[in-house]
Amino acid sequence: MKSINLKVVILSCLIFASSFMSYGQESFLSRAEAIALTLENNYGIAVADNNILISENNADILNSGYLPTVFGNAGLNYTLEDQRTDRDDGQSFVLEGAKSESYNASINLEYTLFDGLGRLYNFKRLKESYNLSKLEARETIENTMLQLFSVYFEVARLTENVEILEQTLAISRNRVKRADYQFDYGQNTKLEVLNAEVDVTNDSINLMNTRQQLLNTKRDLNVVLARDLKVSFNVDTLVTFIPKMELDPFLEMAKQNNVRILQSESNIAISQYDISVSKAQFLPTVGLTGSYGWNESISPASAFFTGSTRQNTGFQGGLNLRWNLFDGGSTLTQVRNAKIVKDNQLLLKEQIELEVQRDVANALGNYENLIAIYEIQEQNVITNKNNFERSRERFNLGQITSIEFRQAQINLINAETNKNLAKYEAKLAELQLLQQVGQLLNIEF
Repeated sequence: MKSINLKVVILSCLIFASSFMSYGQESFLSRAEAIALTLENNYGIAVADNNILISENNADILNSGYLPTVFGNAGLNYTLEDQRTDRDDGQSFVLEGAKSESYNASINLEYTLFDGLGRLYNFKRLKESYNLSKLEARETIENTMLQLFSVYFEVARLTENVEILEQTLAISRNRVKRADYQFDYGQNTKLEVLNAEVDVTNDSINLMNTRQQLLNTKRDLNVVLARDLKVSFNVDTLVTFIPKMELDPFLEMAKQNNVRILQSESNIAISQYDISVSKAQFLPTVGLTGSYGWNESISPASAFFTGSTRQNTGFQGGLNLRWNLFDGGSTLTQVRNAKIVKDNQLLLKEQIELEVQRDVANALGNYENLIAIYEIQEQNVITNKNNFERSRERFNLGQITSIEFRQAQINLINAETNKNLAKYEAKLAELQLLQQVGQLLNIEF
């Protein structure tokens, strides 16, 4: 018996010692700090930010087609040949190794004065694509925030469960001491001592398993934060809920703020610009060209002329018009297909609006249901605490058995852990509702 007791005490002391040491080394990770670290380090958000930069570059004036094209040309030609010229008087003129050389260099400019407004609508399309990329990044951030807090709240829940199990283990250890004293003085049987020791062992194992789950979940949170997995920390376990009167305006504006609906509207705008860009090909294109060049040619002597060197330097300019009167029907096909794409986008928007309406209703129902469950669990904890305290008093007076006392203890443990679970599930449901109504990034956590 003494050997078993010693093992139980040593195991309990090790658990409490490790808890104290780890607690002393852990820093506090607030929700605001967790959000800041996620926005700064999370890989998914970093990729979304880079996609925004790409879209921003695409929507710049440098990619619009409104600026002229300036390019340089240079070249040379060299000819070496034997020439024979037969004259009418019967004489022949032979020139061996006749060399001809020509050189040229120029700076050229090309500019489209009018292209049927195609580049105007294409530029607007690029601007709208930039807006769409920001909406896609917002969706990524919202999903990452939900992922962050689902793990953050799990760390908080397990932290509170560890505290509950620590208190449970302390009560069970006191029970072992009390049973030992009573057994030594002949006030109970060895069975009572063994039951108490079994309960201590079970409580110790439950505490160890919960501690390990807590460590694993903290590593999961460090992955979301994209930082060293070995960093240890404590989290905020205080949870407050948004009053119903503050949620009502959000629900009324869900259609205007939901990110999926906003994305569908952006896609419709892009498809409309695609139609306009395609129609622009029906109109003529007017272009301006200009150049400043230098040319030099060296010609060999011939039967009729002496050798010569000629140089030209000067400006050239021109205006051109191109109008595809018929291109085989490809432009007409593009316009028709672009209109079909827009029709598809309109249909998708109607589907998304219906899905969002359903998702908001489901999220609101889940939230209200979980809030009600949490309130019930709070009352259940109060009831079980009262029951446990009265059971402990009666147990100390010998009016109930250790089995009955243990059952009251287990009921209290279950009530407290269920309350913790309900609390964080309700808070996460609230965040999911805020995402559906487009307000997740506009509230303070």
